[in-house]
Order: sequence, then structure tokens, then C-alpha cells
Amino acid sequence: MPLKFFLKLYARLAGLTALVVLLCVLLFTGINTVRSQFWHERFPEPLMRWLAAAPAPVQQYHWLTSTVDLRMGAPSRFNLSPVALERLGYGQVVGIESDVGYRVLVTGLAGEVLQLRLNEPYRDVSETIGLIFRWHLDSASADDRHNVASQMARSLNVEVHPLDDAALLPDPDVLDQVADRGLAFYTDESDGCGRVIVQLSDGELYRIDMPAAFNAWAWPVVLLLALVLGGVLAVALFLALREVDSNLRTVESVAVRIARGEMGARVQTGEGTLVTRLASSFNGMAEHIQRLVQVQREMIHAVSHELRTPVARIRFGVQMIEDCQDQAALQKQLDGIDGDIQELDELIDEILTYARLEQGGPVFSLQENSVTDIVRQVVSEQQMVRPELNIEGNIDEVSERWALSDIEPRYLHRAIQNLVGNAGRYAAGKVLVSCHFDEDNCRIDVEDDGPGIPEEDWEKVFTAFARLDDSRTRTSGGYGLGLSIVRRILYWHGGHAFVSRSDTLGGAKFSLVWPRKKPVDSIV
Repeated sequence: MPLKFFLKLYARLAGLTALVVLLCVLLFTGINTVRSQFWHERFPEPLMRWLAAAPAPVQQYHWLTSTVDLRMGAPSRFNLSPVALERLGYGQVVGIESDVGYRVLVTGLAGEVLQLRLNEPYRDVSETIGLIFRWHLDSASADDRHNVASQMARSLNVEVHPLDDAALLPDPDVLDQVADRGLAFYTDESDGCGRVIVQLSDGELYRIDMPAAFNAWAWPVVLLLALVLGGVLAVALFLALREVDSNLRTVESVAVRIARGEMGARVQTGEGTLVTRLASSFNGMAEHIQRLVQVQREMIHAVSHELRTPVARIRFGVQMIEDCQDQAALQKQLDGIDGDIQELDELIDEILTYARLEQGGPVFSLQENSVTDIVRQVVSEQQMVRPELNIEGNIDEVSERWALSDIEPRYLHRAIQNLVGNAGRYAAGKVLVSCHFDEDNCRIDVEDDGPGIPEEDWEKVFTAFARLDDSRTRTSGGYGLGLSIVRRILYWHGGHAFVSRSDTLGGAKFSLVWPRKKPVDSIV
């Protein structure tokens, strides 16, 4: 038991760890989705502001089309959502990810929308900035280039360095690209930032240092995930151990109360706790002990009441024997005494049966057996005992197909026999026994055309030694234990017995319902 308990605890901790890791993955994905959207809008924003501020940017920078797709037009041309249109109306830069690339849009000076389509946002924006730098620096005089470069660097949020020192030159492969294209983009491994080398028409080289590229594993994100993971695990472990300690203390306190004589004390615990099974077993034990004590008290009271009448009749019969004058009178008294003794014997048998079922049940040997055969046997036996009644069995083809069930044949026979016998005592002329079986459940209904049972007494009839009409019960026979025995038999079959009103015959309708097949570990 301790090993299993700790295995369950470790399993829960492992499951919790997996859940927290999944939470961190979702948190990481969600945070980076927002960060990526924000970065992809903020990184090209200086470039988009620069282009939007230029008069007729598409015509002025028409040579950019060899690198990026630059368009300008009315908002309706770009198939934008209402949210995107509203943001553009506020003057914001809007980024939209699509299957064919990434679009960045901004509203121009004339109110038209400027769109830049990017395949690789970081590289494309960097090269576009490099091309714009080269075009403007080529247009500026040699003396004015430094001022133009500085102003553009501030506007485009980059750093510009003239490469007038051989130590600052990049690798030869990069220089070869510059020689071929007049521009080259590469990533500096030292800091992970992009660099753009541009060559002016006079051969002068400039290096443009771009802001850092998007990094999903930025240290604030990693720190946040570590804090979330560690914090949640620490809190969960503390709460789990505190819950276990609290539940064990609760069980201990209830055990002390029961030891003091408070038989009604129970462990109050919710579903899913680590000691739920312990608490359920403990409560089941306490309820069983309490029921045994209560049954013992009730039986002592009821048995003393039930024995009083036949014993009194036997005593009266013995006294009458002394006054008998002839053999016929003597034989009559002896027959009466014998009947009273037989009644006592039957009463004792009923009490012992009820006690066995109530105090934990017999050792049920559940086996697969045909319920319909038992029903037919009971109907045949009761018809012979009560030939004045019409006792019928109603078994359809579906029920016959699912007739095999895990049952204890002897006790189920006793339960059905008690119901049919009870119905026969009160029926006016007919008793109907119906079977309703399917793949999952079995149900047997016993109906009669008698006076029925008032609805307020439907639960009372299953109470031991209960009689709704004491004089009538004594006339028809019985000790008030038959239906109690039926309910206990169904309880040990995992089912239930209840009573209602018969819509077919108008009298009482007793029903037995239990699962057709039971797992192996549920068999007592």
C-alpha cells in the first residue's frame, strides 16, 4: 500500500510536470507569436515611414522592384480586414502574414496605402535599406555624404560606417558579392545582427549595421519560462503534500471519533485526492459497522416482537390440552401447536437469511446462467402453488437472446420467488412476470392486479419487518422480511429493487434491475 501510494504521488507529479511543460510550450508559442507579430511590424517601420514620406515613392524608388514588391493604391485594392483598415487610419504600420509572403502596409501622404511585400523580412528590409542608402549617397556630393548618411541612419534606425580601414572589411566572399551586385547582406556571428555592405558608384564602401533579428529564445522569455516552470512545480508540490497531510489528519480524527462511540462520523473528502480510496474504504467500513449495530438492535427488537405471538399461542395451546375431553379436540390443539412451531421455524429461517445478507452477504459465486430459465421455473412453481391465479411469464426474443447473465442462481431464484409469491398473495386474479434484457442490463418486472401500494409507502415496504397493513399481512402470511431480502440480493448483484404502479394490471409493480455482466474484481 505505501509503495502504491507513493507511485501514485510520483505519477501525479510526473503528470503535473508534463502538464506544466506543455503549459510552458503553449506560453512560449503564444508569447513568441505576439513578439514576432510586433517585431515584424516594428522592424520595417522606419523604412515604411521613410517611403511613405517620400513623394511618389513607387516612381521615385522604382528600381527597388528588383529586390522587393513595392505597390501603392487605394485601401480597397489590398483586400484588408476592418481591423487593418482601422489601424492604417490611425497611421500605424500594419504587418500581415500570408501564404505568399509577409506584407507591410502604411498610409502615405496622399492617403493611399503603401505596401511592401517581403519573402524574407529581415534580409529583404536590410537590402532595401542598403539600396536606398546607396541611391541617396550616390546622389549626394562627396562633402555632403557624411551628413546625408547620418540623417538617413537616424531616420532608418541603423548605424552607418564608412569602410576606410582594411581591418573593417568583411570576408572575401562578401566582397565578391559586393563586386557582383554592388551590395551584400550577411549576418555577423559575433552578435547575430545583420550587416549590409554597399558600394557607391565611385567605389567607396559603407557598412550598414541593422538592429538584431528576431530571437525566439531571448533571455527575458527564457527567464519567464523558467520562473513559471519552477514556480508552478514548487507550488503544486507544496499543495499536494499539504493536501495529503490534511487528508491523513482528517482520517485520523474520524478514527478517533469512532473509537469514542460516534458511529456516524465520516471522512469528508473530495474526488481525485490521493487518499480518496483510503477515505472511501474507511467510510465503507464505518457504515458497515454502524449498519451492523443498527441491524442488531432492530433484529433484537423485531425478533422479540415476532416470537411473542407464536410463543403465546403455543402456551395457550398447551393450557388447552389439559382441558381437552376427546381425541379430536386434543389433535386439533396439537396440530395448532405444530403449525406454530412450523411458523417459528420459518421465521428463524427468514431471520437467518436476512442476517446473512445484511451483515455482509453470503459468498456469492457468480456464474453465467440463463435468467429466463429461472423466471420460467419460478412461474411454473408458483402456478402450481396458486392454481386459482393466472401467473404468466412474458419473455420476448430480444430478452431471450441476452438471457445469460452473471448471477448467483439460488439467490436470484429466491428474489424472484419472493416477488411472485408476494404478488400472488394480493393479486385478484393475475400476475405478470416480464423480462427486459439488453446487452448491458437485465430487468424483471412483477406486476399484479391487486390493490397496489400507496406511493408514500414505496420505500417503506423494503424495510425489515415493515407491514403496511399488519392484520392483512398476517392473514396472507409473511414476516415483513421478504422484500428486504430481495433488495439485499439485488444489492449484492450490483443492482437495485424498487416498486411502482402497474400501468398494465393496475396493481403493484416490483422491478429488479442489475448489470448483465460484471467485471471480475466486482464479484464478491
